[in-house]
Amino acid sequence: MNYAERLQNVTVLGAAGKMGSGILLLTAIEMVDLSLLPENKDKSFFLNAMDISDEALSGLMKYLKVQVQKLAEKKTVWLRKMYSDRKDLIENGEIIDQYVFDVLSVVRPVTSLEPAYKSNLIFEAVAENADLKIKIFKQIDANNPDKPWFFTNTSSVPITKLETEAELKGRILGFHFYNPPAIQKLVELILTENTAKETEEFALAYAKKLRKKIVYSNDFAGFIGNGHFMRDALYGINKALELVEKENISFPEAVYIVDKISRDFLIRPMGIFQLIDYVGVDVCSFIMGVMNPYLEDEDLYSPELHKLLEQGVKGGQFSSGAQKDGFLKYEKGRPVAAYDFKTQKYVDYADIQAKCDAKIGAAPASLKPWKAVNFNKQKAAILKDYFAELNGTDSFGGKLAIEYLKNSKDIGKKLVNMNVARCDEDVNTVLLTGFYHAYGPINNY
Repeated sequence: MNYAERLQNVTVLGAAGKMGSGILLLTAIEMVDLSLLPENKDKSFFLNAMDISDEALSGLMKYLKVQVQKLAEKKTVWLRKMYSDRKDLIENGEIIDQYVFDVLSVVRPVTSLEPAYKSNLIFEAVAENADLKIKIFKQIDANNPDKPWFFTNTSSVPITKLETEAELKGRILGFHFYNPPAIQKLVELILTENTAKETEEFALAYAKKLRKKIVYSNDFAGFIGNGHFMRDALYGINKALELVEKENISFPEAVYIVDKISRDFLIRPMGIFQLIDYVGVDVCSFIMGVMNPYLEDEDLYSPELHKLLEQGVKGGQFSSGAQKDGFLKYEKGRPVAAYDFKTQKYVDYADIQAKCDAKIGAAPASLKPWKAVNFNKQKAAILKDYFAELNGTDSFGGKLAIEYLKNSKDIGKKLVNMNVARCDEDVNTVLLTGFYHAYGPINNY
């Protein structure tokens, strides 16, 4: 079965979710682009968008229509060539409308697994629950005579566990997109000892067509991305608790300080508490729980995450994409308050900012915002000058930043030493590409 034949019948599980919708969009585009090539004119392509909610699937189709329209407008020259035999399509608008129609026609919203029984390829983006994934895989595989390939988007569950318990015998690999899949360039590729070579080759070809950057991760719970992020998050939470104890400040004040340091002084797009909220307090807690049994010398557990969940605070995003409250409270996408466990209320930044900023002290004069650094052609020189100045500072904030940087580097090195990442550069690439950091954690600054 060649590349195009493999993509003639595909199912995306969890298609209406945050990750599944992006995977579905990318796959639908690729399938229709293949169908427009002369050699595939006689082939039919079917993409099952499977989710449990009819309402969510209805919203998914609206999302697809808007996104495909935008993508089509960017490649009208190619589309005009592909539709050159259609004499009824004259204006660009007509060609774009036809392309949108063709993409939406490929997608079949479904709420049952039965359509997957005919698929050659299954993309899985359901909840990060190993038992659920295994149950679904086994059901599909038992009823699909063609023995499909399974590409799981899990960000934490070892692929070998899924392969063994679902009895897939080399027909599964980890294909971990980053959020949002339609925009993020990074994909972590995780193989097992049994992964068939042709399955890997297809994955590489598919990623190349989608213009994704592949980084191999070895098959250890959490892989590279969450292997770093979960430890980085736990460090941030514990550092805030340490400040409460040693500096005689409140937890909201400590959260403000650590979030500001990890965003501004470390030149990251988000502070660590904002990033936890973005991913989801519940998701972070669950991923740590998945990873923990595989760790011998550390405990990835945060009581504070569980306290938030017990008090009904989950983070994540609304269906509109707006940020839900977590450790921080948000207005128009910006953090404006920090959570206080004692009162179970948020403390406004306006009430603590002046005190906290005075405690942090002045930032190095050469500090620039993340956007001004990350997209600057002189980024390397800017970072070199900044870190040279930061390493010479004696301010409270500067010292916190240096400690944070050292810990981040130690985490990166640990991933290499544990053989989760194949080399330092792979760790750096994941943080640079998947998390949009301005520099990798394993650096010489």
